[in-house]
Amino acid sequence: MINVVIIDDHILFAKGLERIINETCKVKVTGIAHTGSAGIRLLKMELPDVLLLDISLPDTDGITLCGEIKKLFPTLKIFALTSYSEYTMVRRMMESGASGYVLKNALAEEMLEGIQTVAEGERFLCHEIDVLMKKDSNPSIWLTPTERKLLKLIVDGFTNPEIAEKMFLSVESINTYRKKLLFKLGARNTAVLVRIAIEEKLV
Repeated sequence: MINVVIIDDHILFAKGLERIINETCKVKVTGIAHTGSAGIRLLKMELPDVLLLDISLPDTDGITLCGEIKKLFPTLKIFALTSYSEYTMVRRMMESGASGYVLKNALAEEMLEGIQTVAEGERFLCHEIDVLMKKDSNPSIWLTPTERKLLKLIVDGFTNPEIAEKMFLSVESINTYRKKLLFKLGARNTAVLVRIAIEEKLV
């Protein structure tokens, strides 16, 4: 029996996934947490074989959390479970210690196959992500014109109010765009965002 813990802030999705997993005879969900901090507390109580980890959480991002969890529990197999299909997001999640990556819209059979594969110590990418990663080992990151302009201003060191004025947008809109950029590029903070932008020649 493969024991699984789920860390996902979407309560209904997590419960539905638990039901699907528990209907099998090979995998069992032993716990669910809806924040990163609650997830770590849960793992300290009882370590599962596989952790299903969402990338978008209310108190942290899954990429940072993945790295933290691997430091605390080096033997734990982490299976990223998310809606994000960006190349950079996948790459940084795997670099942080994840053994697998599956999209939330994947078929139940594919998700269960992934859990078993990861539990056995192998790497698993769902079909859509596998195709994405094989297309090009160094693909260009697609950004909208607005995102690219915002990124250039962030790299140039402008503050959010200054950027809002230059782009004729509200500060709230700039904050929203900035958060989307962080997730899209797999950056945990602005400093990392700037480094990625320069390394990937996005500005």
